[in-house]
Amino acid sequence: MEAPAFDLNIPEARADVPESAPQEHPHILARDFSVFYGSNAAVRQVTFNIPRGLVTAVIGPSGCGKSTFLRAINRMNDLIPGCHTRGELIFGDQNVYGPQIDVAALRQRVGMVFQKPNPFPKSIFDNVAYGPHILGIRDRRKLAEIVERSLMRAALWEEVKDRLSDNALGLSGGQQQRLCVARALAIDPDVLLMDEPTSALDPRSTTRIEDLIAELRGTYTIAIVTHNMQQAARVSDFTAFLYEGWLIEFGLTQQLFTRPKEKQTEDYITGRFG
Repeated sequence: MEAPAFDLNIPEARADVPESAPQEHPHILARDFSVFYGSNAAVRQVTFNIPRGLVTAVIGPSGCGKSTFLRAINRMNDLIPGCHTRGELIFGDQNVYGPQIDVAALRQRVGMVFQKPNPFPKSIFDNVAYGPHILGIRDRRKLAEIVERSLMRAALWEEVKDRLSDNALGLSGGQQQRLCVARALAIDPDVLLMDEPTSALDPRSTTRIEDLIAELRGTYTIAIVTHNMQQAARVSDFTAFLYEGWLIEFGLTQQLFTRPKEKQTEDYITGRFG
């Protein structure tokens, strides 16, 4: 198949990312995994692996199951009445939906950043310290170390270090989103889920978040849902394309965007539908 006749400014495939990474270094494995809202399937028998320490983008038109799949990883969908699953979703060596799973412990290992920044109406310090405090850390010096480290990882420390007692709601939208990243990192997760983290941000703030994803790559396994084809091409190592709940194609981002194997994939990324 010829490369699509459009320009997404797709970077060259990273030399340190083999095509076999999802099979050789899986962190999350979906096997015939489905998610239902009542009798309606939102995700339909998807099978693919999210590789450890890399960035995986999930793309597709609205209503295709992207966010549902992402939220299934840390069982956020449990909060929706009538939601249930079939198949397996393996994180590490455990089935996320197995009877022995500790959901609270799972959510500690799988942090999440949502579409709209949602800082608590508390100080910047207390926002970041909230998770560790809930987990039992009470020592103020230890909390201060965690807050500083998390804000540094979220590329926000230099901007807020002199006003940690200020209300977080006074930050700009982009700063609030980076604060939410810091809050997620404060519980020391293995995986970071990002559900359209820049859709409510201006271009400059979007660039800061994308730069942050690049900096966190390697330290964390990152899965990001995005409607933005250019963003998926810029930030991810692997991409999964979902359509009407089905997994249409999964592979190296550079290959999927320049040499898609499926006609539906080509039609979507060239804007013929969606």
